[in-house]
Amino acid sequence: MSALRITIRVATTGPVLELAGDLDYDQAPRLRQALETLSLQPGQRLVMDLSRIQFCDSSGITALVVARNLAAGARADIALAGVPGNTVRILRIVGLDKVFPLHPDVDTAVAARPTTGPPC
Repeated sequence: MSALRITIRVATTGPVLELAGDLDYDQAPRLRQALETLSLQPGQRLVMDLSRIQFCDSSGITALVVARNLAAGARADIALAGVPGNTVRILRIVGLDKVFPLHPDVDTAVAARPTTGPPC
């Protein structure tokens, strides 16, 4: 088990959360706490960099949905970047690859055009 490390930085489009370690039952509450500190504005994009996630269970997936709902509530966009293959597989199985825009890296996620409008 690897403790979750969260680094928050600001890109031109909004906050970028860089996650490293395990996003699991023990660690997902830390992501939820970090999300509560964000001040998302309408039209911004929250980018979640998952490139250094080692493990993600259902609690981690739920925390990502919480992030999506936070963005939707702020009329902001969300994107996942650098999602490891095993996590992409989980997202596809549960249909969340249709909910989250997936990008190969943070630069691509920041540069991408917004989705078809603010999340519902």
